[in-house]
Amino acid sequence: MYRSLKVFTKITLTFTSTNSNLLDINFILLSFILNKQNPEATMKVLVPIKRVIDYNVKVRVKPDNSNVDLANVKMAINPFCEIAVEEAVRLKEAGTATEVIAISIGDKSCQEQLRTALALGADRAIQIETSESLDSLNIAKLLQKIVEEEQPQLVILGKQAIDSDNNQTGQMLAALTGMPQGTFASEVKVEGDKVNVTREVDGGLQTVALNLPAIVTTDLRLNEPRYASLPNIMKAKRKPLDVKAAADFGIDLAPRTKLLKVTPPAERQAGIIVETIDELVEKLKNEAKVIS
Repeated sequence: MYRSLKVFTKITLTFTSTNSNLLDINFILLSFILNKQNPEATMKVLVPIKRVIDYNVKVRVKPDNSNVDLANVKMAINPFCEIAVEEAVRLKEAGTATEVIAISIGDKSCQEQLRTALALGADRAIQIETSESLDSLNIAKLLQKIVEEEQPQLVILGKQAIDSDNNQTGQMLAALTGMPQGTFASEVKVEGDKVNVTREVDGGLQTVALNLPAIVTTDLRLNEPRYASLPNIMKAKRKPLDVKAAADFGIDLAPRTKLLKVTPPAERQAGIIVETIDELVEKLKNEAKVIS
């Protein structure tokens, strides 16, 4: 039995089969070819990540209180950004996304975290090189340029960084690009040309449907990031990592904020044992001043 299928790509495939199972396989292969040739079937996910002090390390302040001491300190991907990478990789594994791009802004040292993201499953990485300490607005402006270049259907960011806790970049990027945003995501589902984002709000959970392209910021309960395996760490060394100079984007990166002083939290005082209830009340009233 001969069958001929003419598809919109101007390709005519002719095959013969007397076996229905073989015929089904041919149709599956044909669908795969069509999806590869149909640009609408591709979905690119952009994941910005930040290099921060490892959350297991005790942070030290410089003696002059000018900043945090980063000398000989273990650095890692910001935990919220790591959750964003994991979610993007899961979308790719599910067949929803076709490419995951990790991006970071900073000096050459941030390439270590980009390689980690590649080992976790990202396909390629972009570094915007600068030695300046940028605030959230300048970072959002640089990311806007990358969004214009790459045209991703989904941008997934961590909702905040553990070093500054600003929780600003995702919202600013959404405002600059005009893309809809779903913040504090605890669940992300892509359905057709929309993404359903379940958000954690004060009253419980809220689900919003966003038209793609969209921006999503991740919360801690979205997923549990995987560990990079040794074979994937070795493969990450061969994956492409493009370096772009921040100055080439023509953006005024002058800081809008100035860091005045960094002080460590006050050390806790040793507790005391009181003999009577009256003594406890007196201490709470006159020393702790928590009751009147």
